[in-house]
Amino acid sequence: MSKKNDARLRRARRGRKHIEKLEMPRLCVYRSPRHIYVQVISASGNVVEASASSVEKDLRSDTTGNVDSATQVGALIAERAKAAGIEQVAFDRSGYKYHGRVKASAEAAREGGLQF
Repeated sequence: MSKKNDARLRRARRGRKHIEKLEMPRLCVYRSPRHIYVQVISASGNVVEASASSVEKDLRSDTTGNVDSATQVGALIAERAKAAGIEQVAFDRSGYKYHGRVKASAEAAREGGLQF
């Protein structure tokens, strides 16, 4: 792998180690150049409680790798997490900067009712 991705994964491990101590579900974000994927993972880390991505048919449009689609994904994950009975999560940015699509999805999830 590249040095850049290794550094991101190292930051992600450091953040997840801290989140593990909190013992609460985590809102995990993964972004690729074309799509964004968001999951709510249980506190134990072995069950995906809810998920949403820009790959889904109702969210797919001409452009899926932009801030607008990330906002839609954030609102959808908040709706699905609340339906699963999850109100409070820890935000796991997976080593990415809190900027752009990652920030847009997090703010949309907050507006949707998730607390973190």
